[in-house]
Amino acid sequence: MPYLAARVPSDWQVTHVDEEAEDIDWTAQPDVVGITFHTPSAYHAYSLAARFSSRGACVVMGGPHVTLLPEEAGLHADVIFVGEAEGLWEEFLNGFVTGIYHRVYGQAGPASLDGVPMARKELYHRNDFTSGVLFATRGCPHRCDFCTIVAMYPHGLQKRPIAEVAAEYGSFRGKRIVFWDDNIAADKEYAIELFRAITPYRKWWSSQATIHAAQDDELLDAAARSGCKQLFLGLESVSQSSMREVRKGFNRVEDYARLVKRVHAHGIAVQAGIVFGFDNDTPAIFKDTLDFLEDTGVQNATFNILTPYPGTPLFEKLNAQGRILTRDWRKYDGRTGVVFQPNQMSVHELLAGFRYANQRFYSLPSVAKRLWRSPVQIWWALPLNLAYVMSWANAQREHSPAADRRQM
Repeated sequence: MPYLAARVPSDWQVTHVDEEAEDIDWTAQPDVVGITFHTPSAYHAYSLAARFSSRGACVVMGGPHVTLLPEEAGLHADVIFVGEAEGLWEEFLNGFVTGIYHRVYGQAGPASLDGVPMARKELYHRNDFTSGVLFATRGCPHRCDFCTIVAMYPHGLQKRPIAEVAAEYGSFRGKRIVFWDDNIAADKEYAIELFRAITPYRKWWSSQATIHAAQDDELLDAAARSGCKQLFLGLESVSQSSMREVRKGFNRVEDYARLVKRVHAHGIAVQAGIVFGFDNDTPAIFKDTLDFLEDTGVQNATFNILTPYPGTPLFEKLNAQGRILTRDWRKYDGRTGVVFQPNQMSVHELLAGFRYANQRFYSLPSVAKRLWRSPVQIWWALPLNLAYVMSWANAQREHSPAADRRQM
């Protein structure tokens, strides 16, 4: 949203509300309200839209869920944006002034990422220990069945001019930066050139990539020299059959340990992205996964329950098989519930296994074991682990039976 705010004409007043960090000021009287949201927040977004609409505002919606289900979102907004908004956002704002604008905006092809204005930094309100967030690339060349990126960015990988990215990177006053890219290493030559361009700023950064990033020492060396302290790698599963099942067979499970070790050798921490619930997963997958993560000294991990988001090939397959259990989008968060019928375990076993993975991985014995085996600086990895320990503990309290009873 701060990137879109930078495209608003200078004579407009812009307020950005991040509900993770602040409450909405309902005394304000905006002319236009823009809302972006992921699938689990859809109903909440629709309720906000109704409230703002009743106050006379023009409600505009865009983002992941709108792009996945534009017909549904269109029932709750005056205007929707399907896909990328660059260029079209300005067109809408100009039309709003004259009273002539469309109900639906969508790109015929990939949006141009040349000349993207720097995001308005004063509109970032989260206190999450980062000094800045930006993006260099958008999209991913792969077509994994469970991923929404393909539906959101069907035109493949897009790249901003490196000089523009480096200038924005250097403009942040603090030292810790996050590249919010879907796959920052998807184009090796571009990535290496980018890393070399940002090296002089002497900042620390993290981002996410596929396992391919761990296969190339030249890329890892350039990343480390530029200040990369952590890479989120989409390992997804320690089951090779599960990776083939969802068209991510380029993840070679037999190579995981060697590749994690290679990333560590460059002084870069690994945050593993793990998904449970593929059709080839049995109840044994949970212990096998945790054993692997602890044995290899993976610093951090994000666990998710497989979630078939609407608009993905996975959703279409499970829906055709009659295995979608609910279309209550609030349950599509990948953390608190199972929304489809698993193949080789029960819903209860999948949910229990997910909880076991989080409890074991972020237990103090596991943290100690993993960081003891890790060659990466403990001052970087330990605070992240402790933050996850607290986050998981808070999530458990929020979803405990006692909390459920209090909400009834």
